[in-house]
Amino acid sequence: MSTDRFSVTLAALADPTRRAILARLVGGEASVTELARPFEMSLPAVSKHLKVLERAKLIARGRTAQWRPCRIAAGPLKDVADWVEQYRRFWEESFDRLDDYLRELKTLEVKTLEVKTREVKTRKVKISALSTKENKHGPQS
Repeated sequence: MSTDRFSVTLAALADPTRRAILARLVGGEASVTELARPFEMSLPAVSKHLKVLERAKLIARGRTAQWRPCRIAAGPLKDVADWVEQYRRFWEESFDRLDDYLRELKTLEVKTLEVKTREVKTRKVKISALSTKENKHGPQS
């Protein structure tokens, strides 16, 4: 897909109404009237959205007598999905590295806590020994 075609596709997908129309078309073909039903806009406004989607080759329009059903066209969406996939892998790898780093920090924190706990216990034993010695022999000067 050329950069220009890709830009047209992304621009078409930028609008929430057009994304909602595509979501509806995943369920099958629909007429303009059926597609317009959930939106608070005129049929001509919906038709403009459909023209943008058609120009981006995200939908195709058929003809059955007077009925012109719209259907989703998967090609450009696959191109977008493939492009986004590169960034998903990047973020997954970044999150994996972050997980590894956080595990290392947690391990270091636990080891540091264990060392400090041993030091405190050692001090308590020394204080206890001094206290016992003082009690037996009186205060030392």
